[in-house]
Amino acid sequence: MTKKLLLIVILLLGLKNLNAQIEQVPGDFYEAKEYSKAISLFRAKTFLFKNVLKTTETVLQFEAIPLAAASSGELTSLLYRCESKGKEGLILGFYGDYWNNAGVSYQGYGFKNLPKEKAIEFLNKIEKAIEKNKKFLRGNNNNNNIVFDFDDMNVLIWTTSGSYRIRVYWNGFDSTWEETSYERSKRRFERKIN
Repeated sequence: MTKKLLLIVILLLGLKNLNAQIEQVPGDFYEAKEYSKAISLFRAKTFLFKNVLKTTETVLQFEAIPLAAASSGELTSLLYRCESKGKEGLILGFYGDYWNNAGVSYQGYGFKNLPKEKAIEFLNKIEKAIEKNKKFLRGNNNNNNIVFDFDDMNVLIWTTSGSYRIRVYWNGFDSTWEETSYERSKRRFERKIN
């Protein structure tokens, strides 16, 4: 009886490590193995040259500078600059857990491009919303929230334990930026952008 039980446990543990074949979900969702700033930078470069810079046979020079990642890894930020095409801006990398129709879970990701002026407008809108509503956000035992739309994103802001959180909803993703990672991204973006 013990051998049968041991065999069942081994089989169940082995099944846990099996990976099912997953179809690529239409749109900006792709299979991803983990959340990480390094992997996000690696994949964001592909998104950048294929979708933003739209490369041709001509050799193209560009910069891709990782800014900061949320501690959860759900949201990463990348500054890009391509002088020859006159393009620069901010790419937000979104990560999340999903299930396909067969119930198999996977981690998906997508990238949102914000050209320079749009990125500045986005970061400033967050900053101004927090500043204008600081007293409200810190009151009432952290139960107060503010929300606004920007482009095709929804932004929800609240405070917890004395610092604020920014929750960004975009294209099926729901990612949270902590105060520290948001401020680090904003500060580095402003310092490095022309």
